[in-house]
Amino acid sequence: MTVSMRVMSAGDGYKYLLRTVAAGDGDRSLSTPLTRYYAEEGSPPGRWLGAGVAALGGAIQVGDQVSESQLQLLVGMGRNPATGDPLGLAYPAYRTVVERVEKRTTALDPAIGPASRAEAVARIEAEEAARGTRRAVAGYDFTFSIPKSASVLWAVADAGTQALIADAHHVAVAEVVAFMEREVAATRTGATARDGAVAQVDVRGLIATAFDHYDSRAGDPHLHTHVVISNKVQTVLDGKWRSLDGRPLHAATVALSELHEAVFADHLTRMFGAEWEARDMGRDRNLAWAVASVPEELVVEFSSRSRHIDAEKNRLITEYVEKHGRQPSMATIIKLRAQATLTTRPEKQVRSLADLTAEWRDRASRLLGTDATSWARGVTANDAPMLLRADDIPLEVIASLGQSVVDVVGEKRSTWRRWNLTAEAARQTMGYRFASTVDREAIVGLVVDAAEAASLRLTPPELAKSPAVFQRADGTSVFRPKHSTVFSSELLLAAEDRLLERANTTTGPTVPLATVERIAAKPDRDGRVLGPDQASALAKVALSGRVVDVLVGPAGAGKTTAMSALRRAWEHEHGRGSVVGLAPSAVAAQVLADDLGIATENTAKWWEVHERTGATFRKDQLVIVDEASLAGTLSLDRITNLAAEAGAKVLLVGDHAQLQSVTAGGAFSLLVHDRDDAAELVTLHRFANAWEKTASLGLRHGHTDVIDTYAEHDRIQGGETDAMIDAAYTAWRTDTLASQASVLVTDSNESVLALNNRARADLILDGTVDARREVELRDGTYAAAGDTVITRRNDRRLRAGRGWVRNGDRWTITEVRDDGSLTLRRAGRKWGASVVLPAGYAAEDLDLG
Repeated sequence: MTVSMRVMSAGDGYKYLLRTVAAGDGDRSLSTPLTRYYAEEGSPPGRWLGAGVAALGGAIQVGDQVSESQLQLLVGMGRNPATGDPLGLAYPAYRTVVERVEKRTTALDPAIGPASRAEAVARIEAEEAARGTRRAVAGYDFTFSIPKSASVLWAVADAGTQALIADAHHVAVAEVVAFMEREVAATRTGATARDGAVAQVDVRGLIATAFDHYDSRAGDPHLHTHVVISNKVQTVLDGKWRSLDGRPLHAATVALSELHEAVFADHLTRMFGAEWEARDMGRDRNLAWAVASVPEELVVEFSSRSRHIDAEKNRLITEYVEKHGRQPSMATIIKLRAQATLTTRPEKQVRSLADLTAEWRDRASRLLGTDATSWARGVTANDAPMLLRADDIPLEVIASLGQSVVDVVGEKRSTWRRWNLTAEAARQTMGYRFASTVDREAIVGLVVDAAEAASLRLTPPELAKSPAVFQRADGTSVFRPKHSTVFSSELLLAAEDRLLERANTTTGPTVPLATVERIAAKPDRDGRVLGPDQASALAKVALSGRVVDVLVGPAGAGKTTAMSALRRAWEHEHGRGSVVGLAPSAVAAQVLADDLGIATENTAKWWEVHERTGATFRKDQLVIVDEASLAGTLSLDRITNLAAEAGAKVLLVGDHAQLQSVTAGGAFSLLVHDRDDAAELVTLHRFANAWEKTASLGLRHGHTDVIDTYAEHDRIQGGETDAMIDAAYTAWRTDTLASQASVLVTDSNESVLALNNRARADLILDGTVDARREVELRDGTYAAAGDTVITRRNDRRLRAGRGWVRNGDRWTITEVRDDGSLTLRRAGRKWGASVVLPAGYAAEDLDLG
């Protein structure tokens, strides 16, 4: 994405923006902020942006430099950055450290002695101080990045061309912010949100500050701008200062990203005649648009940390030779490289654009085999481009694009709103180059209108017209949020209707009550006896006769135990093999097979086999679809239709409050909420602490106040990104060394890559991984014997005992062969079946785990 967004807290959350700002002379008369601070260490000072700046009283103008004191007033305190006057109500105060300390000390056992009590209080105070204080939302940090190929071109071009590319970037950012002011920004007024009577009204623009940054943490060219939008906005309706409505900001981020990329591409084409092309970025990655004349090899050169690691490794080798008087052995070199991996994660260096540019030009020149600046001059010297006006696009093309947008969105979502359509419309029109942003916005808007017309509107129209005072400039009612109409398609609704009909049809196979009661009363082979909710769920499913049935349960509620009892009861009545399993993924299908001892398959593969061979279900069979919330609606429609025709029963098992399908889904939740007697497991068995059981269910139901419960039990730590990554990694490493299962989750592929490299370096240094023979994986990382890896493609030809290689399986490498193939054993097992992975699979479809 070229635009990302994160929420900023009140207080000192703004200070990270100032850490790299250059301390140069802001009065220099050169052309742009980037050139003005070309020789200074650090980034240019921020500048004011947005139409809302005019509401601050005239002391600050758009384009003026931002001072730290102004940021502190606006973002830190919610006050006018020019006068210090309050902008509406103060930020809400949440429970402070002092209040939390008082609550915990009050709960101490009164019988403990004074010394023990003082020690306990000191410990509580230290723990609460480390956790900090929850703060109100002060703003939204939108990061606008230009495509990597354009950043590379900017990095090596001469100073004048650099300034022009930066100008194109700045204009694109300003135009998208202006679009946000027209289409996204709003505030709420009236009654509280709880009773649904809030009016969403327009605001007098946004107050924003824009901070340019040159490079990534690794020192690669990465021209991007942090646009911090204040949460304080002035209401058009009555002139009062209120808070931004954050919901549309979140909803529109993807659409803004797609629009920004296209707008910037237009500017670069108008300026230099640059041509753009879509590049395949490999498995699980979206197509990336790039300047056609910038080779992918050059983009890759500036997208990797490996060169930093190699440089540090070479320095360590030189240091070793000077100390020992000899070259290190291969085993020592491997450890030195692992050490380099761990030590090349420093704080981001603050350097001048002049120094960075010199380094970038040198590296690019070596790769290109010619002077990089001269090469960039040729790339930017093109004939005048052919540009489109809005009226150049025929109406039939717009209608066709609108239908295409609906088709693509409808494959991924069961319902959608205008922002979903806008993102896809911007994506599908990215190949066009327009003469102005007005033309692009017009065409994207027309395509979205056509897509809405091709969709099925679910939101009913307004039954009464609002008085003029409660209407926006476009005539819409302030009591209905902008762009909130929900759409779907007749195809999906028809599939949902068929599923509902089958769920209410009671002619399916059953199991007698006597059999159910006998099975429910007997322990299973592990000595487990069904709890009351499990026994009730078993009876509901076995006796209902519903052709399509549901079993609901949160994680840890014992769904597997209940399904195992159901399998025994069903097979007692209908014979061995009368229970089969399906799941949306191959890994989930294998887990179901292992847990229940039944034949299973993933839904996509089962359907492919059915279409190819005609294989289907048989009469009185029970088809268990596990992780049903992840199954797409159309897939469930097809499967349940075949089951109904065969006289079988389908049981959908899952939790509608957890993850949903990556395709058009929601059918499981629909079926659960269509009835008031769905079989549901409510007792959690996974947690040792009673409070955690309650809190887990609270989170499941969306009760945000439960977050305070987790905070009170020290389950939440907050801080800046790097500090939190370090803390999470340290905790994971501690668990791993203690032989405890631990999961480390992060928010980006880049972080996953860095954490994998860091973990691997530690494992090499402690001898767990033998890196004397390695293979390179597709993302530039390496793997060797002892590494944990994840396979990313199903391949039934690669057998491991009775199983096979599945997407998402975790393995341990036991041998790296001379030809690049690998011997793997399933992770967590010291013995068992192995599989030999071909070199090609390892290079393209294997990740560190």
